[in-house]
Parts: sequence; C-alpha cells; structure tokens
Amino acid sequence: MYAENFSNEIEIRKNKIQSVIRRSGADAFLINDNVNLFYTSGRVFSGYTYIPAEGEMIYFVRRPVGLLKENLIYIRKPEQIPEELKRLGIVMPNVLLLENDSLTYNESIRLSNIFPEAKIENGTPLIREVRTIKTPYEINLIRESAAHHSSMYRKAPAVYKQGMSDIEFSIELERLARLHGSLGLVRIFGDSMEIYMGSVLAGENADEPSPYDFALGGAGLDPSLPISSNGSIMRPGNTVMVDIGGNFTGYMSDMSRVFSLGEIPEKAKEAHNVSLKIQSEIEKIAKPGIPASDIYDLAFEIAKKSGFEANFMGHRQKAGFIGHGVGIELNEAPVFAPRSKDILAEGMVFALEPKFVIPQVGAVGIENTFVVTADGIKKLTQCEEDILPLN
Repeated sequence: MYAENFSNEIEIRKNKIQSVIRRSGADAFLINDNVNLFYTSGRVFSGYTYIPAEGEMIYFVRRPVGLLKENLIYIRKPEQIPEELKRLGIVMPNVLLLENDSLTYNESIRLSNIFPEAKIENGTPLIREVRTIKTPYEINLIRESAAHHSSMYRKAPAVYKQGMSDIEFSIELERLARLHGSLGLVRIFGDSMEIYMGSVLAGENADEPSPYDFALGGAGLDPSLPISSNGSIMRPGNTVMVDIGGNFTGYMSDMSRVFSLGEIPEKAKEAHNVSLKIQSEIEKIAKPGIPASDIYDLAFEIAKKSGFEANFMGHRQKAGFIGHGVGIELNEAPVFAPRSKDILAEGMVFALEPKFVIPQVGAVGIENTFVVTADGIKKLTQCEEDILPLN
C-alpha cells in the first residue's frame, strides 16, 4: 500500500492517533474519509482504516484490486469488518469513534448498526487535532508543493494577453499549474466548500459576495458554483488577484499575488502596502505559544490605524479570519480569527492572507504559507510580493 521507506512515517501517525483515542476513552477509530485514509495509509482507496487504541492498524479495502500490504483485508461491504476483527482475535470496541462530521446520515447509521454494542462518538475533531501538527515528512511535502507553486506564480505574467477575460486568464494559469505538476484537486474542509483549482478575481468582481467561507468571493460563471471569475474583461485601472491552490504532492500550499492593468489608484497601492506591513509584523511575533486570536487582533489594529478598516478582508461582505491551517486540506487548524482558541505550536503549517477590497478597483493583499518552527515562523512560498503589471 505504501513504500517501505514510508513505514516509519505511518508508525508515527498511528501512534499520534492512538494517543488521542486513548485520551478520549475510546477503544477504536473507524476511518472512511478520503483525506484520513490518505493520512493513515499513504494513498486513497475505497474502504476503511480500523485503528485500535493499541496494536496495528487494519486496512479494509473494497477498491482498487491488487493492493499488497500487511494488515490489508479485502471486503465487499463494511458488514464484514466485525467478523474479520474476531477472526484476528481483536476484541469488539465498547466505544467507537467515527468521522461524523464527514459521514452522511445513512453511512453513520449503517456503521453504527455494524457495531450494535458500541457507543458511537465523533472522532473528527480528534483526527483534525492530530493532523494539525505536521511531521518533518509532511512539512517536506508542503515545502515541495510550495516550491512548485512559487515557480508557477513567477511565470504568471507571461501567460497574460491583452483583452483577456478573467476566465481566460484563469484557464491559462490553471494550465500553467498543471504543467508544474499540480494534481488539479483542491481539498477543502467545511460545509459546501467548493472551488475549481483556485480563484482569479479581476476588478469589481472581487467585491461580489459569495456563499462560501473564503477570504474573498467573486460571482463565478454560474449560480451552481458562485465563486471566482465571472467572465468579465480585465480592464485598465483594475487589479487582478490570483489565488490558485497548490496541490502538487497531496499536501497543499496556499498563496495569492496581485497584478495590475495600467495605472491603478494610490489607495489600492497603499492598501497593498498595509497588507505587507501586517505580514511583516506578524512574522516578528508569531511563534509557539502565541494565540491565533492575537495574530488576528494585530492585523485588524494595523488595518484600522491605517484607515482601511472598511476594506479589510472584504468590503460588501467580510471574512472573519485572516488565515487558516493547510495540509492535506485547506481550512485545517489553526484558524486566525477573533474568537479562535488555537495556540501556535511547532509543526503547524498555515496560510496568512491579509487582504483588502477597493471598490471599482479590485482586491489587493498577500497570502503566503508558513511553517511554525521552535524560533518563529518560516515562509515557504517565495516569489515577488509587490503588485506586478500585466501590460
């Protein structure tokens, strides 16, 4: 199921998960979500990972055929899991964790009925907690993704052609990302969180509200996916914010950069510089032990004192955060919001995105991916941060 040199990494992850299982008072965790299957095995498959509080993880696989790995058992349906556990001499759990935040109602009922004697509890917050602190192996994968991501962004101005619409520019950027190795899929945690590869916001479209909990919205091309580019022509005097997701290794990096068409108003330039100042000041104080809410408060105060409170994190509709964790998904912990309970810890990886929307002009600001080290935070996404002209 995974390369032999990956086995130590899987053992580390197993031990972390088992630690929170025991702490919760549960006996086992049955995992079904693709993100957590990938985390516990190194690949996505159709099936389940069964993690007892002690002992080895067991992979119950339906598809694909032909996987070879110790502790892998092929099944046709989940109802076979208890009989296979008994065959292996494993005691049935009294308390079983399920991913109730991602399972459908029917899936949850079905799995509960398979273990009728067990008390079912929600394990989603626990597995998200485990995934918050990245191992060195995971950080290297995010660093690799960030390097490809940064290289792709450096070439973004070269794919622009005068008279392009925002969606035409987005298509060229998406192609550029794929040529740099992007897997094309942006995994996002949260209810109804959908986007195709990323977001390109030109001019006034940056001020269009979206139903999704992203930093900025955009009307989109159709009411079935109301986010990002809306097909408008990119015009002189406007900014273009590019926020294409960086999934090059199965682990995400996240970054935004701003481009301009012709001369843009001084107010937009000033707001962008405030974003850079916010990032710089946060880099000075962010370290293990700092509350994520303090990071947000610092950013808000700088925006307020600079006279851009009304434009901070949106104009017509505002986002209530300035950053979020990244890993296998976007929107992992920590969350940088006023009431966040998250505390920075070594091994966390997050995207910081202080942004502003200037009406009739567009979005400005910055987004980079950082890793928390023992001494502070280190930027992983590296390319020009000033507003770059497209013409």
